Amino acid sequence: MQQKIKYRLIGLAVILVSAAIVFPVFFDGAGYKERHLTSEIPDAPDRPEIVRITPVNKPLPDTSVAAEPMLPKELPKAPEKVQVVIDKVVTENKVEIEIHKDQPVLDQQGVPVAWTLQLASFKDEANAKGLRKQLISEGHKVFTRKQGDLVKVYVGPEFQRTRLEALKLKLKTDFGLNGIIVRFTTQ
Repeated sequence: MQQKIKYRLIGLAVILVSAAIVFPVFFDGAGYKERHLTSEIPDAPDRPEIVRITPVNKPLPDTSVAAEPMLPKELPKAPEKVQVVIDKVVTENKVEIEIHKDQPVLDQQGVPVAWTLQLASFKDEANAKGLRKQLISEGHKVFTRKQGDLVKVYVGPEFQRTRLEALKLKLKTDFGLNGIIVRFTTQ
């Protein structure tokens, strides 16, 4: 058995020596020719000059706090012919409107002043949604806002505070809720 191992080792050595001699002959890299291509990429353009632009507009005023309402402007009286038609429609339809008594106003920033009726505050949001659903089914404009851990239910907004005062009395008799009238804000 020793003789078989010697033959195998000698055969392996012969294959390795012949591979070491023949391998560089076939793989010497003579078949590869490097191509030198000319580049057609243009030079990089010059960097543009940086222009600093200063803003021309002045910054907007701070609107985090609602401005105080301005005094209302007097509306001109309707002509006699128009007033007769208005009075006729009001008496036929039993409309209660007095535009000269409580007309909408703008605040110092030119934003219309609106009012809402805060009816209730709830810790449980489900209770607030239930009241909101009840009020909507009665035909009122209702929304809720989450402030901290409370959910507040509001009715409105209205531009005429007198309408909300009348609505407050109606809701007190219908639902037993005594709300407070507050200034409407979008926050």
